[in-house]
Amino acid sequence: PLDKMSVSMTMNGAVLPVLAFYIVAAEEQGVTPDKLTGTIQNDILKEYLCRNTYIYPPKPSMRIIADIIAWCSGNMPRFNTISISGYHMGEAGANCVQQVAFTLADGIEYIKAAISAGLKIDDFAPRLSFFFGIGMDLFMNVAMLRAARYLWSEAVSGFGAQDPKSLALRTHCQTSGWSLTEQDPYNNVIRTTIEALAATLGGTQSLHTNAFDEALGLPTDFSARIARNTQIIIQEESELCRTVDPLAGSYYIESLTDQIVKQARAIIQQIDEAGGMAKAIEAGLPKRMIEEASAREQSLIDQGKRVIVGVNKYKLDHEDETDVLEIDNVMVRNEQIASLERIRATRDDAAVTAALNALTHAAQHNENLLAAAVNVARVRATLGEISDALEAAFDRYLVPSQCVTGVIAQSYHQSEKSASEFDAIVAQTEQFLADNGRRPRILIAKMGQDGHDRGAKVIASAYSDLGFDVDLSPMFSTPEEIARLAVENDVHVVGASSLAAGHKTLIPELVEALKKWGREDICVVAGGVIPPQDYAFLQERGVAAIYGPGTPMLDSVRGVLNLISQHHD
Repeated sequence: PLDKMSVSMTMNGAVLPVLAFYIVAAEEQGVTPDKLTGTIQNDILKEYLCRNTYIYPPKPSMRIIADIIAWCSGNMPRFNTISISGYHMGEAGANCVQQVAFTLADGIEYIKAAISAGLKIDDFAPRLSFFFGIGMDLFMNVAMLRAARYLWSEAVSGFGAQDPKSLALRTHCQTSGWSLTEQDPYNNVIRTTIEALAATLGGTQSLHTNAFDEALGLPTDFSARIARNTQIIIQEESELCRTVDPLAGSYYIESLTDQIVKQARAIIQQIDEAGGMAKAIEAGLPKRMIEEASAREQSLIDQGKRVIVGVNKYKLDHEDETDVLEIDNVMVRNEQIASLERIRATRDDAAVTAALNALTHAAQHNENLLAAAVNVARVRATLGEISDALEAAFDRYLVPSQCVTGVIAQSYHQSEKSASEFDAIVAQTEQFLADNGRRPRILIAKMGQDGHDRGAKVIASAYSDLGFDVDLSPMFSTPEEIARLAVENDVHVVGASSLAAGHKTLIPELVEALKKWGREDICVVAGGVIPPQDYAFLQERGVAAIYGPGTPMLDSVRGVLNLISQHHD
């Protein structure tokens, strides 16, 4: 029963229907909302920065958050209505200072929204929670959590909070997924352990440790057990949890903490002067800073200036195959479709239509949206139908995909050797321009339910700096949409980035879609989290090359240039 189990959900763009379904599921078990415990992420601002699962524009999205906080404050007092997330910023490339600054700036924006909706700070602030990502710089990540607590207390005090619980920063942490490597993957057990130590020493309240094989695919039962036991051993064998803030007083830790506090506070003040986080996001400031940091970090790795064991130093001559979890995506999709068909066949369509119209009316007339969504969930409207009813009032928010330029070129020109290698490829692209009358052109494609775009953005930046014309597809595109975009833009190659286990269905569908357009001359290459044992499968279906995690950017560009030249000849 849901009154016996705390439930944590990572929902953002579709937060209203999912939370409404949860409330109704409990209701049908005889559990009232006041007995429910758990959290729903409900952190929409970071979606505009890095994870991309937004549906509506920022202003109505902030209203949804305020309505959820208001309804839950009165009806679900034990439920955490928001988990303000820096984790996804870290995964997108933000450094520790940026992760603290942007996460707390998001939190400040949510406080302002709740107060504007008529709530008192001490009525909702104790239910705000946080979610930070922990990377490999152990001391810096410990200091990051300490600095975040200091700055949050400072910020909430500024709103007149009196309850000590309002000032406390309660956080969940997760070890970095980005730091995991496909090469020599058992090294990832050590990486995750170091990151888990940093989270523990930094004072996290709860912890998610990633499995070592997540750079290859979905975790197996074996890798998940190792990940689980990593944190259990730290918690129950090491005695690290016996004292609060065990590194307090260390000159180095205190110095790093003070450094992050000062630098993050300056960024928060910059955002405040821009009109708050929502305005800063619309102006593109935080996103640009994160993407520049990401591109800079990747170029350091590719040049060997940032050591990654097994990737750019101490590499294995031969890699043993690692078992990965296989999921039949087609079967899962068919099961979901069948379930929806059963629901639609047994519900009262007239009641559904009336409830959906009432939801649209609520959105247009400033009524509480969660209350209206619960009524719609009771009559078995689907997630898509609820989202569409809100879209009728709010519209859908679309942002053109862009990449930063110049950062990678600047990084490579810090030394003569790396500059020479970089400039040699630029010379190749310039020669292609001279020979063909136009630059080599690539479309970087994101298909399916995959909102993570760090790799795609870094690759786009690299190709642009190296002389390519680069197009970035909209997020969540279908293979047919990508094929049409590739044909309309007359690209030479499509680079499909896959991080959500959809590569065996979506990428072959893209190849077939290009054939239907009569454009077999457009090469398709793939990259991202693709198990090596799936490479042959994709190559047999027309994928020209696959660039897995850890592939140096310059190697990928050289390979693609050769492919284009071969096809052009």
